[in-house]
Amino acid sequence: MDSLINTELFQILISVAIGLGLAAACGFRVFLPLFLISLMSHFDFLHLAGTFEWMASWPALIAFGSATLLEIGAYYVPFIDNLLDTVATPAAILAGALAMMTQVGDQNPLLAYSFAAVAGAGAAGGVQAMTTLTRQLSSVATAGFGNPIVATAEAGLAVALSMAAIFIPLLALAAVLAVLYFGARSLFGAKPAPPAATA
Repeated sequence: MDSLINTELFQILISVAIGLGLAAACGFRVFLPLFLISLMSHFDFLHLAGTFEWMASWPALIAFGSATLLEIGAYYVPFIDNLLDTVATPAAILAGALAMMTQVGDQNPLLAYSFAAVAGAGAAGGVQAMTTLTRQLSSVATAGFGNPIVATAEAGLAVALSMAAIFIPLLALAAVLAVLYFGARSLFGAKPAPPAATA
């Protein structure tokens, strides 16, 4: 009985790790991780929760693939990419929740929706906030000419994190937690120490 419970808990952990990695990748690119979910599940490399098996279909694969190409291309247009961030932020949060649900959707509804709303949406939103700040800094520092480099790095990270989540989920989980931790520190910074009292 104990071994069965431990196995079930481990399976939930793996599902959460995969979902969190994919959700965080949505913060780099909204549609690219969803396309990879569709592609990997279509060829049976990734299991989807029952209600999300539609993502493995040809129509979904084509739709996500087309959206991915449009999104990647748009981010190579200076300053249009900054405008896209205003739309991408809420879209990334929704995509992150969806990515998480593809993995935990078969669990207890309260558990599944909690993971999707808190972990999935939160991870995607956190990563998106960091990418938005990076692009703004690049726009100011390079007058937008450095933004294609940022865009390429973001797309590469989206692919790498998505594939890591699918094939080595525990490593992806550790990577996401580290990125969110150091990202939060860089965004909010440490509070300066109060000045020492002078005699």
